[in-house]
Amino acid sequence: MNSGRTWILYSLIRLGVFAVVLALLLFLQIVPWVAAILAAIIALCISIIFLRRPREEASKTLYAARANRSARSAAPARVSEDESVEDRAVDDRADDRPDAH
Repeated sequence: MNSGRTWILYSLIRLGVFAVVLALLLFLQIVPWVAAILAAIIALCISIIFLRRPREEASKTLYAARANRSARSAAPARVSEDESVEDRAVDDRADDRPDAH
């Protein structure tokens, strides 16, 4: 499944669970801000218990994206000529110093 589609589907399911629980709590005439907090907690519990498969798929896509990003950043960077000249100058100065032993 496409990684973007996986995230959208998982997010929509979680939002839907939250909306249903919130509507139910508001129907029971619970104070709106308390209903929102309770709905968030209940929706979180429901998503942890019943949405294991979509959550794992979303986690896999996140892990793959993170691995791809670190693989790209681990590629050897091109060293400019200025950096090479500076490195040689620093190394030459270090070689010219007498040891302090």
